[in-house]
Amino acid sequence: MEWRDDGMILGCRRHGETSTILEVMTAAHGRHLGLVRGGRSRRMQPLLQPGNRVELVWRARLDEHLGLFQVEPLELHAARLMASAAAVHGIQLLAAHLRLLPERDPHPALYETMCVVTRHLDEPRIAGSLMARFELAVLEELGFGLDLSRCALTGAREGLAFVSPKTGRAVTREAGQPWADKLLPLPELLGSGSRAEGDAGGLADAFGLTGHFLNRNVYEPRGIEAPDSRAGFLSALARALAKGENAA
Repeated sequence: MEWRDDGMILGCRRHGETSTILEVMTAAHGRHLGLVRGGRSRRMQPLLQPGNRVELVWRARLDEHLGLFQVEPLELHAARLMASAAAVHGIQLLAAHLRLLPERDPHPALYETMCVVTRHLDEPRIAGSLMARFELAVLEELGFGLDLSRCALTGAREGLAFVSPKTGRAVTREAGQPWADKLLPLPELLGSGSRAEGDAGGLADAFGLTGHFLNRNVYEPRGIEAPDSRAGFLSALARALAKGENAA
């Protein structure tokens, strides 16, 4: 068995004296593990860092085997990301979200989205908006997608301001006003087709929204807690945004 693919490194762990078990998210083969012989060498260690995008060749006698990876660099982000606390937590959070998906289950659109997020993890305002949209994409891939394109009550596509915590469907400000205290705010940055970058308040609303549905539909049914990296990312993001605003 053999395949070639692009992948983003999610993590690695020591195996024996000189080798490493590498975990990657690939374009066509999903989240995949493989053994890298000599992965703990001085030459290989800088390459096998989370956030680096690599070219992979995977070989195994049978498809169900762990198999061996041959790894070549494509985009080396890790050194740059290590200079930012938000980026360090961010790459860990991306990995944690992807581990919610079945191993070796392809999600090409999610892989491409992850590549975009990774390139901007050291830019706090952009990173926050992209990560919130990534969480929406993860919910979609898990079968719990939200309908933020039109009002559940009127069908309108403009003026959307709330989301039902039960159905995950958007509601306009006017239609939702009688139940505003029971609805979740819908920030502009998560609106259908929006490319807006969020301020601190908008990002807090965005992650409150995605966090509600991740907890209800994913974490609680599986009996797990939200990853520590999510709280770490949000805390580091808030500090970075506050620092930027104070500097301005």
